Amino acid sequence: DGIRATRAFGDPERWSYAWEWTYTRDAWLDQLPTQGALTRLPVRARSEVLAAVGAAVDTLGGSFTMRYTTVALTVRAGGAP
Repeated sequence: DGIRATRAFGDPERWSYAWEWTYTRDAWLDQLPTQGALTRLPVRARSEVLAAVGAAVDTLGGSFTMRYTTVALTVRAGGAP
């Protein structure tokens, strides 16, 4: 609605794509410390969290599937074509 209200753009198009990725325990533990609150934890606390997460993934058989949806919005500058 905000994009339309400017009257500087054409109608927005919304694109979405649902996909999933299966992570192994090690792949997830490699990625996890690079995001969110884990980036700010002291090393010892981060190690404890990673150990607990690793144990949880092990109870799932050593891997799990994460579902994602990628969303993009496109608009044409200058109003409708």
